[in-house]
Amino acid sequence: MRGVKFCEESYTAILLGSRFWLQAGEKAVGCGATNVSELDELSFVKELHLGTLDQLGLDRSIVCGLLDELEQLLKGIAMMKELTLRTRDYLVSFGECMSTRIFAALLNKIGVKARQYDAFDLGFITTDDFTNADILEATYPAVARRLHVEWINDPAIPIVTGFLGKGWRSGAITTLGRGGSDLTATTIGKALGLREIQVWKDVDGVLTCDPNIHPKAKPVPYLTFDEAAELAYFGAQVLHPQSMRPAREGDVPVRVKNSYNRRAPGTLITKARDMSKTVLTSIVLKSNITMLDIVSTRMLGQYGFLAKVFSIFEDLGISVDCVATSEVSISLTLDPSKLWSCELVQHKNVWASIYSLLISCS
Repeated sequence: MRGVKFCEESYTAILLGSRFWLQAGEKAVGCGATNVSELDELSFVKELHLGTLDQLGLDRSIVCGLLDELEQLLKGIAMMKELTLRTRDYLVSFGECMSTRIFAALLNKIGVKARQYDAFDLGFITTDDFTNADILEATYPAVARRLHVEWINDPAIPIVTGFLGKGWRSGAITTLGRGGSDLTATTIGKALGLREIQVWKDVDGVLTCDPNIHPKAKPVPYLTFDEAAELAYFGAQVLHPQSMRPAREGDVPVRVKNSYNRRAPGTLITKARDMSKTVLTSIVLKSNITMLDIVSTRMLGQYGFLAKVFSIFEDLGISVDCVATSEVSISLTLDPSKLWSCELVQHKNVWASIYSLLISCS
């Protein structure tokens, strides 16, 4: 393998989030098919990607087909006057598909052999839950087979679109929801049985606390998958709990690194670690929590009381976040992402059900 020296010239990257693509779709719903070509969002996308290719000295044909396809999709949305979940997933896929093609072409230009893949053609098979699909087990052998064969025949660095898949029933493009790009990486890591998965972020790893709250937050050198999942669930933004599932199942370590500080060691996440010297791993602050205290001596010594309380919230569709219990009290916090929890907990049926439960314990 020959060494490659990367040029020192810097480029400006402009990233378009899902909200941008959906905004284009929403405007198309009301603009009429004949006016789609005049949408500001479509013009901006064309100028951005074609201008980037010109700046990098790459052939415009790399994305011309996708730009034409995007315009036709927006015209279809305008004609149907609706933006379904299925169409939303199709629409937001264009950003990844174009950026990975440009990146792979740039790597090849500077002497790093690369090959672009759309995840939905690589073997990422998902449920048909558009905007929040789950990866199915059939994905792992399909991805491994495709990448192994092509690597053996013609070695090249795979450049894969993030957070995309293909619905196993519909065959349509799906998106993996929050943390989908990291989930794509860990899925490939498990499929190939890699020694380590590196996830590059804008911080030096998982920190001891939120640096916006305490500026002296430090990176945690080691975490277990359980610890990382708990921290993510309770507010740490570095990794989404679902994105680590494939790595945990495949026992593949995940290292969180900083794109802007490459020499920082980051955080290594594994199944187990030395806990003998650990006092405190990290502190997470979760705001706007709804807390409910149920206090009564009538629950003293009663079997199944907690289960009955949970069944009341389950019937009302209220998600319980944390629980603390004693012999005569139960303290609950409700998931703040469920904005309707505060309203439902004021509903008289909640209190009537709990009161009836307390009476039945007497």
